[in-house]
Amino acid sequence: MAGEPQDDCLFCKIVAGRIPATIVRETETTVAFRDINPQAPTHVLVIPKAHYETAAVLAAGAPGLAADVLRETQAVADDEKLDSYRIVFNTGSGAGQTVWHAHAHVLGGRGLEWPPG
Repeated sequence: MAGEPQDDCLFCKIVAGRIPATIVRETETTVAFRDINPQAPTHVLVIPKAHYETAAVLAAGAPGLAADVLRETQAVADDEKLDSYRIVFNTGSGAGQTVWHAHAHVLGGRGLEWPPG
């Protein structure tokens, strides 16, 4: 069920403290941590603590929580002193989503080409 922790979800395990992560920010509703396979000098994931499979499901089911995630991407960028950065939500396997828990990638610290990938 949307919003409920999932036993087989990597990010739910990070939220529960069962898997370690390098946490850079935490609020009542979100956790931000460094990506273990960074694609830029700064690569932080911002996730809702509640489980939603994709950004689309999160936006439809909990728009306030989706706003919390987006607000935290700015806070991460501020903390990391990024004057420009990219926010990426991969939604679906065809777009590169590999963990089925909504998450935003905050990428910065180098020039980012367009179009991506």
